Amino acid sequence: MKDKEKQKTLDWRYMRMADIWAENSYCQRRKVGALIVKDKMIISDGYNGTPAGFENVCEDDESGLTKPYVLHAEANAITKIARSGNCSDGATLYVTTSPCIECSKLIIQAGIKRVVYREKYRVTDGLDLLERAGVETVHLQENEEE
Repeated sequence: MKDKEKQKTLDWRYMRMADIWAENSYCQRRKVGALIVKDKMIISDGYNGTPAGFENVCEDDESGLTKPYVLHAEANAITKIARSGNCSDGATLYVTTSPCIECSKLIIQAGIKRVVYREKYRVTDGLDLLERAGVETVHLQENEEE
């Protein structure tokens, strides 16, 4: 198996794991999962949800909109790195939905060099920023699955 094919196979495997991790989210509108992988080891994980100690309710009862303090999966995974003592320099982030601009800033600052996502979010300014910063972005398409 060629290196490129092997990488694509790994990308899909880690993405399926991110999908499973997204199931932990209490959010109703969108469940997002993220894994940070370095040297073929998962060094962090995250899913979208409220900060520690808050009730696990992501949406406002009246409007149904996401509460402003809900953390994105990428932010949860990156902040876990900071607390764990691991280093994300050169790592790959697998996330089920493409990152927003705020998460993209964190990704760049964390030294993550590659972002693999499955679903492209309607706003693409986060992807644009990552590409501008030289972070490789990979969109896994369902019809390309291993």
